[in-house]
Amino acid sequence: MNALPLLRRAGAIAVAAALSLVLSACLLAPGKFVSTLDLRKDGRFSFTYKGQISMLGLSKLAEMDRKDKGAFKAEPCYKDDGETERTCSADELKDQKVQWDEEQKSAAEKAKRDAETAKMLFGGIDPTSPKAAEEMAERLRKQAGWKSVIYKGNGLYEVDFAIAGRIDHDFMFPTIERFPTANAFVLLNRRADGSVRVDAPAFGPSSGGGSSMGSLAAMAAMGKDKDGEQLPLPEMDGTFTITTDGTILANNTEDGPKAATTGQMLSWTITPRSGAAPTALVKLGVQ
Repeated sequence: MNALPLLRRAGAIAVAAALSLVLSACLLAPGKFVSTLDLRKDGRFSFTYKGQISMLGLSKLAEMDRKDKGAFKAEPCYKDDGETERTCSADELKDQKVQWDEEQKSAAEKAKRDAETAKMLFGGIDPTSPKAAEEMAERLRKQAGWKSVIYKGNGLYEVDFAIAGRIDHDFMFPTIERFPTANAFVLLNRRADGSVRVDAPAFGPSSGGGSSMGSLAAMAAMGKDKDGEQLPLPEMDGTFTITTDGTILANNTEDGPKAATTGQMLSWTITPRSGAAPTALVKLGVQ
């Protein structure tokens, strides 16, 4: 049996699956970080995130589909037993070349579509461009709260984010101008009774709700970049701390609330082995 065509098709399917996943999945993931949230009964809040944010390089996956496939190379032909190799006839070589040309055309068309989709997801930035990473950093620097954004290479950003305001609306971190809504690291939802629900889905293990880690792990398992290296995954290693003078109605810390100089404190240590994403419900004094 001629296994080469099957292997080639299987490889193409894996690449297509990886590209499809990366274009629809969450793209951001925390690395090493320290994050804090302070909630006051009068409705004031402040949030900080200092550390690493990893953006899976779409350009690497795109290269898997766009790398030069070289000139046409005939595949072996076999006798009726499916195992003994024989010389291919002129017609068989011609048919192989026609099929190869069709595959090349189809791959080129798909690569173009994927590039346009990726550019749309990146808010107009072409992720395959060598300048894309710095363009993204510059876009973040223009947004409120991003005190420092430094690109370290290989999809990794070192950031310093801090913002304060009133919790009279929902809040999500991070957001990127002109990006479709990214996966939330931290999400605050204000309820009508004055309480605030805090969730940090990206600080926990993969779940059906959308932690990025499962998607990233799936992508890494599916393939390698054009140089044969495994697609890198960020290593989560951080802490998330909530302080408040409000009433803590619920939380999933291991030790519960502790006394702090400004009220009570909840703290989570975040690693890839964390059992659950941090969550808490805090009653404030605002209506």
